Amino acid sequence: MKTLMFGWEFPPHITGGLGTASFGLTQGLFENDVDIIFVVPRAYGDEDQSAIKLVSASDIRLPFEDVRFQEMLEKIEYIEIGSNIIPYVNPELFVKEEKRTTTTYNESSNVFSEYYNFSGKYGINLLEEVSRYALIASILGKEKEFDLIHAHDWLCYPAGVAAKISSGKPLVVHMHATEFDRSGENINTDVFGIEKYGMENADMVITVSNLTRNIVIEKYGIDPKKVVTVHNAVDFPIQELESMPKKPFNEKLVTFLGRITFQKGPEYFVEVAKKLLEKDDNIRFVMAGSGDLMHKIIKYAASLHITDKFHFTGFLKGPEINRLFAMSDVFVMPSVSEPFGIVPLEAMQSSVPVVISKQSGVAEVLEHAVKVDFWDVDGMADAIYGLCHYDSLSKVFKAYGKEEVGNLKWKRAAKKVKKIYEQVIQ
Repeated sequence: MKTLMFGWEFPPHITGGLGTASFGLTQGLFENDVDIIFVVPRAYGDEDQSAIKLVSASDIRLPFEDVRFQEMLEKIEYIEIGSNIIPYVNPELFVKEEKRTTTTYNESSNVFSEYYNFSGKYGINLLEEVSRYALIASILGKEKEFDLIHAHDWLCYPAGVAAKISSGKPLVVHMHATEFDRSGENINTDVFGIEKYGMENADMVITVSNLTRNIVIEKYGIDPKKVVTVHNAVDFPIQELESMPKKPFNEKLVTFLGRITFQKGPEYFVEVAKKLLEKDDNIRFVMAGSGDLMHKIIKYAASLHITDKFHFTGFLKGPEINRLFAMSDVFVMPSVSEPFGIVPLEAMQSSVPVVISKQSGVAEVLEHAVKVDFWDVDGMADAIYGLCHYDSLSKVFKAYGKEEVGNLKWKRAAKKVKKIYEQVIQ
């Protein structure tokens, strides 16, 4: 079985959980005898291709001289999307513009140039890149040999549909996070439209949690019969942790790791920190990540006079995250809406007890994690205090948590995905 898979990022060039999940799933599918052609907007040459064949969309030219390609262009109506919205101005920082104008791409635009140099980022030309990606996908759908198509998140949905149109092969789309997760009820209607379009044209929709599945069914009106949950997993290089340096101070360390955006609930983390420091001054806090709320959160912490106990590290990855976990006593994920949440699994496998919000998909699969409503700062503070001060409690969560997450492997998740593949092919 061979899959043509569309993603937007692939390790080591990632800005969030999507690239990590894509890598884990491809490794798991490889172990389940599935061959994958993985397409990204831009490849850098240092990606791990042991389990995939990586294709860079930047290397594909548009064959305007081909009559069949000209006929194909007439079918791609979704090229006419708003090009003046700016979903991301920095990696994974969502921004709304109060005033938007809608323009359509014509043959003189960069989208229809013979070659196109994708940035592969989340910049101001994001929707132009999404549209160009769809054109490239229509060509790959004709040129490549495969059994089905798999597209990850809204950025790749137009590409998945384009490949389906050109190849006639079935399409599976993977919903890692909905527009409602990113923006609450004040959604970007253009992005919502692309998500809905992709799921309506898919033969099957995979969601990363039942929480996300319910949103897909209720908010987007997708047929429940074709929406299936496959929880994410984790494969973490735990052998690297053994040589990690321990923290060079005696205080307990409580960690937040993720995008500093509305979705992740960073303000609740600051409020919890304030309550904890009122009880015990022997605690430090790390907020690792970047996002559109970062400066606001720093000012908020300063207004509470607790910045002397706070460390803002910016975006971390790879070995830096390992070192942070090696020093952490508790990991906290107070997300307002979290489709899944892989980071708590990584923390648990690093023997770090976790406190997570009940509004997260990962709460569906974990038993040995403390679960609290994201808005319940008193309950969250009490949970963290207990894990910091009662060694027997902390040891239980460390031991059983690590054992539990050890069973949540990508190979098992990929086996479920392969069964979905078999279903849509039949």
